Amino acid sequence: MAYHAPLKPEAVAPPVSAAEVAATRQDTSRASLLPPRVYHEPAILDYELENWFAKGWIFVGREEDIDLPGQYFLTRLAGENLIVVRDNDRTVRAFFNFCRHRGATLLKEASGRIPRIQCPYHAWIYDLDGKLHQPRHTDMLVDFNLDEFGLVPVNVATWQGFIYVNLSNDAAPLLEVLEDMPAYFERYDLAGLRRARIIEYDVAANWKAIIENYSECYHCPGVHPQLNRITPYNMGEWLESDGPWRGSWMPVMGEHETLTMDGQLHGRKFIDGTTEDDHKKIYYFIAWPNMLISLHPDYLMTHRLIPLAPDRTYIACEWFFEPESIAAPDFDPSDAIEFWDLTNRQDWEVCELQQAGTKSRAYTAGRFTGMEAGVHDFDIHVADRYANDGVLTELNRISKQDATESQRLAGRRRLAEAGD
Repeated sequence: MAYHAPLKPEAVAPPVSAAEVAATRQDTSRASLLPPRVYHEPAILDYELENWFAKGWIFVGREEDIDLPGQYFLTRLAGENLIVVRDNDRTVRAFFNFCRHRGATLLKEASGRIPRIQCPYHAWIYDLDGKLHQPRHTDMLVDFNLDEFGLVPVNVATWQGFIYVNLSNDAAPLLEVLEDMPAYFERYDLAGLRRARIIEYDVAANWKAIIENYSECYHCPGVHPQLNRITPYNMGEWLESDGPWRGSWMPVMGEHETLTMDGQLHGRKFIDGTTEDDHKKIYYFIAWPNMLISLHPDYLMTHRLIPLAPDRTYIACEWFFEPESIAAPDFDPSDAIEFWDLTNRQDWEVCELQQAGTKSRAYTAGRFTGMEAGVHDFDIHVADRYANDGVLTELNRISKQDATESQRLAGRRRLAEAGD
């Protein structure tokens, strides 16, 4: 990720001081991990939810889930219950899920299709664009303006078929916030892909620990033997980025073609937009703060993280394929889904172990290794936001280059050994 956007002073002082994260804001060779309390204290999560999640653009779902007028889904974010719906003009909208009369929750089913939104309490009715119909027995009210009592809107935007919301309604336009990430994905039509499966997880670990785990493959030889066999942990390179995202790729080795239980494509077509150079690579992206993208030659996998408690995170993992692949009579995505469900559960186990261990009164922040520049990159983003002192830490570019070169050299050694 790149961290050059200016930080804005918050109305409430961060619960973590600049002094506490000073050790993290060093060069990788000198830096320490984040203070352990940031993974455990409720006040810290409250601050993150209010200042990072409520005030930023947060990935909440896919346009294909509300393809038709009246289709909706519910989502929770920063303690709020939200309705995301497509109106009769096919515009994607989002609203807080409460009635403007006495505050009753409007919709309870997680998803569905409705002609309008009607409160189950006193039957106030709203159009899909949030406008209120004249309620019964309100003709005698003084200064009662229907326009002032429509549903409370939430700012919503889309990119490549992904739906984002901004609770504060004052964020810069989504594409501006994503900076150069949309340009990187221009050659793909991710919006045209279709979901084959979603698996939801409830992980007993802090959301930051889960993203840190995704940011490195140092753990892969011991934790993911199946993954490490196809894409060795010490091979790959970082991608150049100027925006709030970080990307890298890892090579698919030998006779393997993609990440599945047997490493084969099984006749599935390559994702449109991939080049011949992409056919033996897996790309990984982290988009601040809650979106993980894993782009394979034949499918896209995403993780959507929503913090529920300091030690609990909701994760939705989804697999998307080209419609042509899905339409094939013998289409069976289970080899990819089984592979990543296994890998996910291996990750969740070690994240939960970390969550439990860092709670010890004896634990102090550890050090980064040469294989954890990605973790340090993410932690700097977190540390700068805690410090909120107007200083943007530049991750040591030599450290990043050294880490990449270290991976290259190790990969060359591995290839040479395999050839002997």
